Amino acid sequence: MGWVGDVLRSSPRMLTPVVRAYERRLRRYGPTAQGVFWKNREWQLRRYVVLESIFDDLAQAGGVSIHDFGCGYGPLFDYLAEKPVMHRSRYIGTDMSQAMIDAAKARIADPRADFVRGVAAREMTDFTLVSGTYNMHMGANTDDWTDYIRASLRQLWRHTRRGLAFNLLNHDAAEKFSGLYYADPAAFLKFAHENLSPEAELVLDPPLPDFTIFVRRRTT
Repeated sequence: MGWVGDVLRSSPRMLTPVVRAYERRLRRYGPTAQGVFWKNREWQLRRYVVLESIFDDLAQAGGVSIHDFGCGYGPLFDYLAEKPVMHRSRYIGTDMSQAMIDAAKARIADPRADFVRGVAAREMTDFTLVSGTYNMHMGANTDDWTDYIRASLRQLWRHTRRGLAFNLLNHDAAEKFSGLYYADPAAFLKFAHENLSPEAELVLDPPLPDFTIFVRRRTT
C-alpha cells in the first residue's frame, strides 16, 4: 500500500482523542444526532438525502452492498432501511469507536445490517458512503489530517466497485468551531479526479456548511 499504508498505520495516534470525544458525547446524549455532534436531526437527514444520490437507477432496484464508513450508532441504516435500494441488499457499518458499534448493534437487529469496529474497509462493496466521518480532528495538525483523509479515501475507493460519496466541512462556512476540519472543495475535487476517478463531481447544498463529492467508476 506504500504511502497510503504508512499514513493509515500511523493514524491511531491522531484518532484516539477523536474516539474519546465521541464516546463522551455518546454517554451524554445517547444514540441521537447530538450524540455524534450533528447540529440537529434535520441537517443529519438532509445530508443523507444528498448522499443517496450516489445510487443509480440500477442500484435503486436493490441487491447491492453498501459500506457506511464512520457509521456511528447506525442512523444512515435507519434512513435507508425502507428504501428500494435496500431490497435484497447488504449494509456494513464501520466505526472506530467500539461504544458506537455496541450502540448500533443494540438498536438494530435487521439481518441486512452488520456493524464492525475498524478504521478502514475490510471487504469490497458496491457503494461507500462517508458522512461527517472526517470532520473532527481535535486539534491534530491540519496537514497530517489532510494526508489521513486522502489516504483513507484511497483505501476506501480500492474497496468500492461502483460509487463513493463523502462530505467535508467547507472552508467557506460562515461559522467555524475549534477542533473541526474545514476543507477546500476545489482541492478535494481535484484530488478525487487525479487519484480516484475522472468521474467525480462536487455538490453544494446550502445552508449545509459542507460539500459532498461523488466518485463513480467509469463505465464503457
